[in-house]
Amino acid sequence: MGSLKMNSSLKLSNSSSIAPHQTQKQVVSSSLSLSFPANFFNISTTHQVSTTRRCSKNTKTTSFFFNNQKDHTNSSKPAKVQELFVYEINERDRGSPAYLRLSQKSVNSLGDLVPFSNKLYSGNLEKRLGITSGLCILIQHEPEKKGDRYEAIYSFYFGDYGHITVQGPYLTYQDTYLAVTGGSGIFEGVFGQVKLQQLVFPFKLFYTFYLKGIADLPQDLLGKPVDPSPNVEPSPAAKAADSHASLPNFTN
Repeated sequence: MGSLKMNSSLKLSNSSSIAPHQTQKQVVSSSLSLSFPANFFNISTTHQVSTTRRCSKNTKTTSFFFNNQKDHTNSSKPAKVQELFVYEINERDRGSPAYLRLSQKSVNSLGDLVPFSNKLYSGNLEKRLGITSGLCILIQHEPEKKGDRYEAIYSFYFGDYGHITVQGPYLTYQDTYLAVTGGSGIFEGVFGQVKLQQLVFPFKLFYTFYLKGIADLPQDLLGKPVDPSPNVEPSPAAKAADSHASLPNFTN
């Protein structure tokens, strides 16, 4: 059997010459020696005891500790709101929309699906931007309002600039707001909302994006918008997708 020996020494400085406000240090040294038949291990540890300050009127104890708090810095994402105006126009050349009556009922009912894809034009109608692509799920038929409520999930494609995704309510009988849920390219990290205005169901819609979290939008996407109305039409050059009137590599 091995033998266990422990020696400890404690020195306290208690000199009367120390002033009332001076620091007293206590150092505890302990030596632990373990002996075994063939091996000897020596372990020495020294512990510094926290400093104690004594005053005539009160007593203060100073403790040492680690500060593990994280340094929270302000986000570097741009906080300003940028407006982007876009027209979505169904020119009846893409087979859109497709109505899938999954409810198996003769009238629009919960669960019906409407996949769609339409062309996108700039707010000033001078440039072809790309397309929309998405899916609407019928939530409620509103015969008294002569319309329907859908839950929509879709994307706006802007050629080499990337795309924006949105999700939320699409009401065929009034304006709605959808959440901007993300994007790619220059729209990576984007958030905000978009206002959807129904001009001619389901052929003409006008969108006002309120975008946050991204750098300044390029001039290609900007311009004073044409006031939304059922009679708006893109310029002939934009409709023909001429090189000077379309985005580079726009999705078609």
